Amino acid sequence: MSPPISRGFSGRRHPEVDKGRVPPGQYVTDDFPVLAAGPTPPSDLEAWSFTVVGAVAEPRSWTWEQLRALPSETVTVDIHCVTKWSKLDTVWTGVSIDVLLDAVVTAATYVTAFSDGGYTTNLPLADLRGGRAWVAYGYDGAPLAAEHGGPARLLVPHLYFWKSAKWVRGLELREHDVPGFWEGYGYHDYGDPWREQRYQGD
Repeated sequence: MSPPISRGFSGRRHPEVDKGRVPPGQYVTDDFPVLAAGPTPPSDLEAWSFTVVGAVAEPRSWTWEQLRALPSETVTVDIHCVTKWSKLDTVWTGVSIDVLLDAVVTAATYVTAFSDGGYTTNLPLADLRGGRAWVAYGYDGAPLAAEHGGPARLLVPHLYFWKSAKWVRGLELREHDVPGFWEGYGYHDYGDPWREQRYQGD
């Protein structure tokens, strides 16, 4: 099952690119297609929070203002969608997951990211540490647009982009892996684009 693709996705291919930056089966586009498992949920920043719960000694929570007050980073990364487009040199601003987990005591090895609208996706906790993942609230020097996951989305650029959950609201730390939304429909539990892990069994 493939996620819906919005109107306006032209699939324009990029003629000149370093092939070493493009995983197998992908093509580069200058577009930024809008894909989602459901409609864009409404957002109220006054009521918004980001939480870390589950197998932790003590749950943590940040309001929107508190999250924005944390040390931020601006990173330039390539992103790769399971629908086979890649977009290079995307620029994001947000808070490293390392900052959010700095004071969290846990023996968990897996995470379920959860979002407004009920979306979830599962990841190994190690893939969110070591400067590899962020809660991103800015894109290309502007606030992250709602259709791309604003006010904030998970950004895990080394995995297929469905792992970078839009409208993210928190992380549930787990001792065992539990499939998320698309994983329950047969998408790969890990999703490494360099190994073309699109579906279970890949």
